[in-house]
Amino acid sequence: MRASWSLWGWPLAIAILSGAGLVGGLLGDGGWDWLTWVGLGMPCVVAIWFGLRGRSSR
Repeated sequence: MRASWSLWGWPLAIAILSGAGLVGGLLGDGGWDWLTWVGLGMPCVVAIWFGLRGRSSR
């Protein structure tokens, strides 16, 4: 079980964060906008970071 959590922990956290961002975008304004920006921006930041990291190691 521990090996499974170490493999799927971060992808699950990103999925929950982006899901919360999508729900926040549908529900309202104000604080929900911040949740949307963070929730939908974080997967993009992580993808760009890993993309640049992988490209520089070649």
